[in-house]
Amino acid sequence: MNKPRFSFGDEVRVVRTVRNDGTYPGLQKGDQLVRRGSIGYVREWGLYLQEHVVYQVHFPAEGRVVGCRESELIAAEVFWDAGLFQYGDQVEVNATLTLKGQVVAAPGAVGKITATGQGLQGESFTVQFGDRFLQVPARLLRQVEAG
Repeated sequence: MNKPRFSFGDEVRVVRTVRNDGTYPGLQKGDQLVRRGSIGYVREWGLYLQEHVVYQVHFPAEGRVVGCRESELIAAEVFWDAGLFQYGDQVEVNATLTLKGQVVAAPGAVGKITATGQGLQGESFTVQFGDRFLQVPARLLRQVEAG
């Protein structure tokens, strides 16, 4: 049996977005429950399949209590650099994007982040605009609020 790394009341940070697997009431399967980087407090823990430690974590900013696997959590005081966007975020481009002289995304076009990266030009993202996937520098994007 695995021993838990965190105890009741420990402040933890979730390192990946937690989505509804269909067991969270009132939301659709796949809906975001907690964005990566969010801080929560351990309420209790248990075992899944008698070997995987799962924590019940209260995320006050989101007003949710969510089950998190141990691999999804770090101590809140550990250094964290989340970057600007994450997989699945909706973004809007603030410049014209061209490919071989053809406009493939006009200012205001909305896309979805499918990958993140760091290169010589700084933070960049793979963004899906329709059926195209484009590598876009962070400075050309802004987040579209969910709503």
